[in-house]
Amino acid sequence: METKESYTFEELKEIIATLRSEHGCPWDKAQTHESMKKCLQDECDEVLEAIDKKDTENLCEELGDVLLQVMLHSRIAEEAGEFTVEEVIAVLCRKLIRRHPHVFGGENYGTAEESKARWDEIKRQEKEAKKRGIRL
Repeated sequence: METKESYTFEELKEIIATLRSEHGCPWDKAQTHESMKKCLQDECDEVLEAIDKKDTENLCEELGDVLLQVMLHSRIAEEAGEFTVEEVIAVLCRKLIRRHPHVFGGENYGTAEESKARWDEIKRQEKEAKKRGIRL
């Protein structure tokens, strides 16, 4: 595969699938959620370091590395029949809409502090619902 300037999300999914395929990379194929925990932590730390240094070029690269972690974990889960990256995206979108009623639901929270407080309250309610077995 030749490299190019721009890629789509679908191409990224194909690259990840190829890396994990029978003819892919031995290291990528061997990974599990557990074996990748340290990699995910390291990549998140590198994002924080780039932010602290105000190094936006490196931040872009490190965010890509975090995205790689998300894609690999999602692919591992998909191979196990657990969930897909599309489901990860759907869960995130539902959460963002649910936790932003001031944007998507007509409620009015004027300040950043009020918006954050409402987010925290909705998150608390979600955790309570989860404890009771209610899926949101």
